This record gives sequence, C-alpha cells and structure tokens, in this order.
Amino acid sequence: MDDTTGRHFLQIPGPSNVPDEVLRAMSAPTIDHRGPDFSALFGELLRDLRPVFGTAEPVIVYPSSGTGAWEAALVNTLSPGDRVVVFETGHFSTLWGGMAAKIGLDVQVIPGDWRRGADPDRLAEVLAADTGHGIRAVCAVHNETSTGVVSRIREVREAIDAAGHPALLLVDTISSLGSVDYRHDEWGVDVTVSCSQKGLMLPPGLAFNAVGPKALEASRTARLARSYWDWAPMLEANGRGFTPYTPATNLLYGLREALRLLNAEGLPAVFARHDRYGRAVRAAVRAWGLEVLCADEREYSGVLTGVLVPEHHDADHVRRVILDRYDMSLGAGLGRLAGRVFRIGHLGHTNDLTIAGALAGVQMGLGHAGVKVAGDGLSAALELLDEH
Repeated sequence: MDDTTGRHFLQIPGPSNVPDEVLRAMSAPTIDHRGPDFSALFGELLRDLRPVFGTAEPVIVYPSSGTGAWEAALVNTLSPGDRVVVFETGHFSTLWGGMAAKIGLDVQVIPGDWRRGADPDRLAEVLAADTGHGIRAVCAVHNETSTGVVSRIREVREAIDAAGHPALLLVDTISSLGSVDYRHDEWGVDVTVSCSQKGLMLPPGLAFNAVGPKALEASRTARLARSYWDWAPMLEANGRGFTPYTPATNLLYGLREALRLLNAEGLPAVFARHDRYGRAVRAAVRAWGLEVLCADEREYSGVLTGVLVPEHHDADHVRRVILDRYDMSLGAGLGRLAGRVFRIGHLGHTNDLTIAGALAGVQMGLGHAGVKVAGDGLSAALELLDEH
C-alpha cells in the first residue's frame, strides 16, 4: 500500500516529534557565539534548565548526543581502574557499562532480566560486601529506552545511604527528562546525564550533565583523560555566559522555546499527561491480549511501552507492516529483545488524538501482520482517555 498523504506518525521513543514553534525558533539567523546576545541567551538557558532537572546546581551543555553525556559523567569523576557498579536493566544500561570498560574502569554488573528496573535490595547486598569502599560509582538508567521500565532512583540512593557507602550515583535521564518526574537534588544524585531529542522535544545534538557538589569535588582529583568533556573549562566559561568551544547556537534557540512550552504547561501537568498516555497504551495492549514488557507496575513508563509479540511472530515484521501500510514508525526491539518486542513511544509533543491514531495504526497493523488480538485495544484506551 503506497499511501504517503498526510503526516508521518513518529511513535518511536526518541528522537521525538519537534513542535513547529521549536522548528521556527531554530530557523533564526545564527549570532556571534562570542557576543553579548549569545551570552544573554546562554545565561538564561543555564538558569532555566535547572528546574527541569530538579536542581539548584550547575547544568553543563555539550554539543553532543547523549552518549557524550555518559562519557562526560565518567571521565570527570573517576580514575583508571576505579570500580563502578552498573545495573543491567536493558540495552542502554549495557552500552553505558561497555563504555566504562573501554575507558579503563572496572565494571561490576548487577544482572537483570530487562523487564525490571535497578534493584535497590541487590545493590544493598553488593555495597555491604564492599567493606573497603572500592566501588567508586553506581550507574543507573532512570527510564530504560529499550524496555519502557523506570528505575526507582530514590530507592537506589536510599540503599547507598543505608550502607554508609561513599559511592557516587550517576543517573541516565536521556529518555525521562521533561517527561517523567525526576529530582536530582532531592534524590541525592551526583551526576545526571541527558540529551535534547526526547522529552525536551528538540532534534539530536545537545547533551547535559547536571553536576552535584560531591561530583564536582571528585572531578578535582579524577585522573581519566578528558579534554572535550572536561567540566572545569565549561564551568569557567559558563560563568560568563559562554562555552570554551563552538556551541550549537540554533539548537539553543530551539531549547529556549522548548523550555517555554514546558513551563507554559507546567512540569507537574507534563508528567501527569505522560503517565496518562502510558496507562492508555497499556490498557490497549492488555485488551489486545498481548503482554507489556515491564513486569513491575511500580516501574511502568510514561515515555514508552514495550510490547511482547506472541511466540512464532516477528516484532520487526509487525513494524514493517505498520510502516508500509500506515506510514507510522514504531521502536524496534534492541539487543536481546530484537524481533521479540516493538516499542510504542508516547512522549513529548503529543496529545490524545496522536495517541488514539497511533493505537489505531497498531491495532490494524497487528491484524495485517497475522497477529491475532483478543479484543478492541483502541476502545479500551479511548475509554481511559475519555475519563479525564
């Protein structure tokens, strides 16, 4: 079916849809990144980013993907051979652990089944056994983009504190920032990493580190090699409203507009909207007789829902059918979930009709892909949406 009329449905969990207001803001003429207009713009952004992270501490902005934010968090706080604990909660947590090993860190993995988030009880056991405090950092992914599972970061911090352990807590919020409630300061996070193309509703190209005082102190003695990612020159230049190297100026225009949109809606309302869409999508999945990948209801995501396809079916075939017939992109299963899962994104710049249209496409596509459904998932979702 070759039908390309209408607008493409981008229902992957990032990069997410970019609002027209943000696209227009980015089309403004580029300005001198060493001039007073840029200094005023960047100083405003550095201030306005802090509430999104839930912090009063500095937020550093890099021209980079989120992978760069991972590396910045590690190289600024750790030294060669330092031991770090990484929760295996999905594909991206595994990649972060792999990066840590490549740059010379000793990685201790807490295994997981990719259906649950970081286990605070298991962490407590690991830290209790580390009587010499050889573990220097704990790395956790808040919202695992490959699975649709949200780790309970507050409980992870409580486990570290209860053990009386000095390990830093590094948290990936790449797909949760601006979509799921997150509190850097209140939860005692030392470094929060994130990026632009998910809940902040921008194209890829900006990465962030929110840096707490304990992490900043660690950076003064950390010995991993760093140049591009070094916090010190960034913070020095940021204090004057500048960066030590060329910034992504037009993306920063878009960031200013995206922050305006988030503030106009209000972050609590943004979080509630995402939670509501997550519940609607899960209602549809259950009505179809399919299984949500996330196995713990405390860890359901408002950003995306991973859907397990029945045995003897290929999730990638389902995705291809939906793309070909309905011009809608869904997220693929990654790593060990390839072919077993498709992911429905419901984050960022979206509304009730977007969710309804996406679920209609999935429901029709499942039938055309030969996946038998038990009931009318779209109606189940609409009933939930209509309650509000």
